[in-house]
Amino acid sequence: MKCQVCRGPAIIDVRRHNANFCPEHFLRLCRDQARKAIDEFSMLAPDDRVLVAVSGGKDSLAVWDILGQLGFAADGFYVGLGIGGYSDQSRGYAERFAAERGLTLHVDDLLRDHGFDVPNGSRAAKRAPCSACGLSKRHLFDEAARRGEYDAIVTGHNLDDEAAVLMGNVLHWQTDYLGRQSPHLPAANGFPKKVKPLVRLTERDTAAYCLLRGIDYLVDECPMAVGNKHLSYKAALNDIERDSPGAKHAFFFGFLDRAADRFADSTGETAGVTISPCTRCGAPSSNEICAFCRLAERATEAVPIELGRTRRRARSRP
Repeated sequence: MKCQVCRGPAIIDVRRHNANFCPEHFLRLCRDQARKAIDEFSMLAPDDRVLVAVSGGKDSLAVWDILGQLGFAADGFYVGLGIGGYSDQSRGYAERFAAERGLTLHVDDLLRDHGFDVPNGSRAAKRAPCSACGLSKRHLFDEAARRGEYDAIVTGHNLDDEAAVLMGNVLHWQTDYLGRQSPHLPAANGFPKKVKPLVRLTERDTAAYCLLRGIDYLVDECPMAVGNKHLSYKAALNDIERDSPGAKHAFFFGFLDRAADRFADSTGETAGVTISPCTRCGAPSSNEICAFCRLAERATEAVPIELGRTRRRARSRP
């Protein structure tokens, strides 16, 4: 197996490109694909102040590293979710990555700074764990970008992620989400710009990139993601990709090229929704109190104890 570029020994095949690559040229491929996405969707300007949403996993660390390789000055932001040992490990990987490279990593913690964690908060608020997690991270990323005056939030979403989200949105015809299915969401109504430079790379690509660049990352999936439909959509798309290399790319980029504009008017910003500051935290919201503050309120409210029932049960014990 020879490298497509230099004809030297190849270490990885990229079937959607029908090509093999040596370490040097595979790393160049990853950088080039990220640069192509940034340019194609006008994601970042050279002087943008960039904040990377860091989880300690391969995708967020890979995109942070690639941005540095491409000459962008980027800081990281990590949110501790309170998911037992998983959160402790993920924070460790993020902090070591930043320390080894002299990068700035800002850290927020749900329990320490906001009074609840995802496992207990989601139960108290009667939300699915992934819903409470996603809502909390989006709010805190936005808040950190506004507070630090960053121009853009970068996430490590890759082609596998975006194709799986698109499949779910199409299966259920979530037209409002389809209207926002873009690798670049411009700043609007107080929300910072959000971009996804890895949309032309797969999970396999980012794992290989980290291995070749010596990036140590958390391999385990979040224990609270078990049963998440997103994972089943990924598995279905992986089956299709094995039989038809390039199917994920054709599906996602075909939607962007041929159909995304048809759903643009389905987004809240263009449907006449009024955005104003949350009366509690000041974040932009379509309601008087933003969704995060409502979640925090329900997750931290006192739970009444029925003492009478407790005493009756105590007397009935032998």
